[in-house]
Amino acid sequence: MGSSGVGRRGLLTAAGMSGLLSAAPGTALAKQGGSAGASRLATPPEAIVETRSGKVRGAVRDGVFTWKGIPYGRDAGGAARFLPPQPAAGWTGVRSALSYGPVCPQVERTGWKSDETAFIYDWDDGFAGEDCLRLNVWSGGVTGPARPVMVWIHGGGYEAGSSQELPAYDGARLARRGVVFVSVNHRLGPFGFLDLSGLGDPRYAASGNAGMLDLVAALQWVRDNIAAFGGDPGNVTIFGQSGGGAKVSNLMGMPLAKGLFHKAIVESGSLLKIATPERSRRMSAALLRRLDLGPGDLSKLSDVSAAALIRAGEAAKLDMPKPPAGEINLLWGPTVDGQAIPVQPWGTEAPAQSAQVPLLVGSNLNEYSPSLGNPALEDLTEDRAKAMAKSIGGASDDAWAAMRRVHPDLKPVEVLSRLVSNQFRYPCYQQARTKGRQAGAGTWLYRFDYNPATVLDGRVRAFHCAEMAYALDNVDRCLNATGGTAEARTLAAKMSGAWLAFAHTGNPNHAGLPHWPAVTEAPETPNMAFDKVCRVEMLPAP
Repeated sequence: MGSSGVGRRGLLTAAGMSGLLSAAPGTALAKQGGSAGASRLATPPEAIVETRSGKVRGAVRDGVFTWKGIPYGRDAGGAARFLPPQPAAGWTGVRSALSYGPVCPQVERTGWKSDETAFIYDWDDGFAGEDCLRLNVWSGGVTGPARPVMVWIHGGGYEAGSSQELPAYDGARLARRGVVFVSVNHRLGPFGFLDLSGLGDPRYAASGNAGMLDLVAALQWVRDNIAAFGGDPGNVTIFGQSGGGAKVSNLMGMPLAKGLFHKAIVESGSLLKIATPERSRRMSAALLRRLDLGPGDLSKLSDVSAAALIRAGEAAKLDMPKPPAGEINLLWGPTVDGQAIPVQPWGTEAPAQSAQVPLLVGSNLNEYSPSLGNPALEDLTEDRAKAMAKSIGGASDDAWAAMRRVHPDLKPVEVLSRLVSNQFRYPCYQQARTKGRQAGAGTWLYRFDYNPATVLDGRVRAFHCAEMAYALDNVDRCLNATGGTAEARTLAAKMSGAWLAFAHTGNPNHAGLPHWPAVTEAPETPNMAFDKVCRVEMLPAP
């Protein structure tokens, strides 16, 4: 995501779930491959599944069924560009679903230019195309009792990323532990959020939220098809990180999404305010000017190349006012259109339509980790770090002094990191408190603090995206960022166990963690800190 600078444990045990949810390191559940580390793969007849659009063939690796690139909607390019998604066209025979499908066209990633950053994130950018309404499914089997479903929504703000972007996104590990894991591509940037609703063409009335409507369509596909893959359409958890978490937050307030999911997890993505029509239309007008098109030229937009549309979108950003220091700067994203999103999903209250949807929400200690990719910043002076905290994160001198009183031994770069990271931390705390006040399902708050000391001299810290390797039990797929130590695997067993418990029961408590109270109206806010030693903190009222 871009920014301007940056009791129930007993029930689980009685149900026989505690071993499943908190697998110890070194057990079969904690290994990446099959028995004795030797992986096996086949494409047997059992991996052919019939969807409403037709049959798809996947693969089975080490007992986990995988299907990739399944269309949940029609090609969104050409004349369909900016329009609401349409159900996938049917096909005859068996469609191969063995590799990822196209990702939405997007700005070229610049992170590759930083050796350390590229090493830590280990991206897979895939191939681009507007026929990108695709999803992927991992399942432990297509027969037997229906499994809880976890639908992963990728990050990257609202203009970048994909379902294959990061190694942590692989769903095999969680599928092996009893859920069906689904990940989704959808339209991004101008393809998903170009608001043309004020220009007189009724076809484009919903264009400002096309990318969010894609996610609704994907959830409708899950409702209609996931039983064939071994999943329970009546027990669906949506979860995502960064921009993916923001999309989860929005879905909780979208009438079309009501009933399509039953639990929600927001990781480092509590962006609680979306664009007004005035702002989104201003952005769209700037893009049209960059293409030398007027309100009467909308029919020409379908002929503009994807690359030209992206370039115009980037140029249009220059015409938009910059936000104040400390605010997340997202120029593409959903808008309050009165239809798909009738009102701000998170205003003074949590979305009423999701009152019975439990929420797990949190952030990372070092969302902004300045010396990752720039080792020289590790030795910042106090004055320089304080100035950076003010210019990047809007942190006042009083905020710096308050952090220093609580943490007198922190290096200046660490104080800087924590203060700027409050851009993410305070909104997630606010979201937890808002939801906790609502009569209905429970809310739990966490913070991810772990720093893998064996990687890059301990400069990795709990960076933005770090928690996913642990929550999705993919420490070994993310070795560059985790180090793959026994300590890291122990934490992954605990954290992924909480995510799985939540998907099963709507409560993240399990035998591997200290009791984790829900957030309520009480003045103090319980917070689970995930670290070498996981602990519950009671945060005082602000």
